Amino acid sequence: MPSRYARLSRERLATLVPELLLVGHLIDRAGMPFCLEAWGQDEMTRIAIEEWAAASPIYTRRMQRALRFEGDDVPTIFKGMQLDIGAPPQFMDFRYSVTDPWHGAFHLDHCGALLDVEPMGPAMVKNMCHDIEDPTFDATAVATNPKAQVRPIHRPPRVPSDRRPHCAWTVEIDPDSPGVEGIPALAVNERSHAATLVLDDIDPDQEGLGDYSGVLVSDLDFDAFSHSALVRMADEVVLQQHLLNLSFQLAVRERAGGDGDLFHRVALRQLIGHAGVAAERLHRALGLTDSAQDAAEVIELHPLMNPLPYVDLVRDGETITVSRSLAHEDGGWLPLCTPGTPDALRSIVRAVNPYLDVDVTGTDTEWTARVVLTGTAAPESGEVAVTKFSKGADFRFEPRETLPLFVK
Repeated sequence: MPSRYARLSRERLATLVPELLLVGHLIDRAGMPFCLEAWGQDEMTRIAIEEWAAASPIYTRRMQRALRFEGDDVPTIFKGMQLDIGAPPQFMDFRYSVTDPWHGAFHLDHCGALLDVEPMGPAMVKNMCHDIEDPTFDATAVATNPKAQVRPIHRPPRVPSDRRPHCAWTVEIDPDSPGVEGIPALAVNERSHAATLVLDDIDPDQEGLGDYSGVLVSDLDFDAFSHSALVRMADEVVLQQHLLNLSFQLAVRERAGGDGDLFHRVALRQLIGHAGVAAERLHRALGLTDSAQDAAEVIELHPLMNPLPYVDLVRDGETITVSRSLAHEDGGWLPLCTPGTPDALRSIVRAVNPYLDVDVTGTDTEWTARVVLTGTAAPESGEVAVTKFSKGADFRFEPRETLPLFVK
């Protein structure tokens, strides 16, 4: 089944894919403040660990298969990290080196996540750079080799306060290691439609790179990939976002217990914040106008509404129609968008133009939303404002030279 992204030009897709990687990273920024508010710092930390550990092994393997770079060595781990919403290019500026297939290292010349939390003090920095990163780095590596170990050389809190690089780590595949095991929530997420969704293969005959089977490079040049490869990347990256959100919701639901209202409130507020910030970045990156029709196009291309086999959506001008689909069956984001709760859709269109709104009619799983122009500018929602605390909301990509990283 063709992707919604397939109608975009190769040039626009090369701009879109890194944007999708970055907005996927902001899912965490959108949700954690409300977890902190509901359950405190210790439980917020556990939610963040479970969120990433129950999703990244699934989507890492998916991307490896899609771009034909499956393996069990350090370069394979690094390739996966370059296409991971946990490590969006430049904002999380990973610099890699490889000694041999089983030994390597990386450091971060710029860590946007660190710069987001440093103003909160050293305790919050330790929470992210120690408590959360130790298990989640291993969880990411386990997708390639369960005996991979990611260990710090140095990391924040920074001493001195302007220390560069921000952190440095070794990666070693130790055959004598007992191996990392997935957390229980990973098995739950592996049964989701998002985990098992079948997408169209990349066309090997198009101009440009059709896979990432060659040498590991310092920075991915998305312009070098074929149209078909970029389409598949875009679809895989939005699936990463759905999988991350599904594991976030698993963790939140467990803490909420039988309090369905609390679960719904935290899940919805995360979506509203992420939906608005993602829409603002996509709207700017794609060079769209502030018209109702272009706002409907932002909804159509938004991670919330993709990929096509997962979300059944049709757009006609300024109107979109959603039918029951696999995303409804998984839970996740789409069931939070209904005629009774149009908040996330409003967040998207108001990111395009604060004078826009949505008129949503139908049932919880079969509905139509029409983007309409109003006479009053809506204020920015609190959820979007909280998410914009992250410097990732305004981060700008810059051209980079791609260099091969040979094994020494």
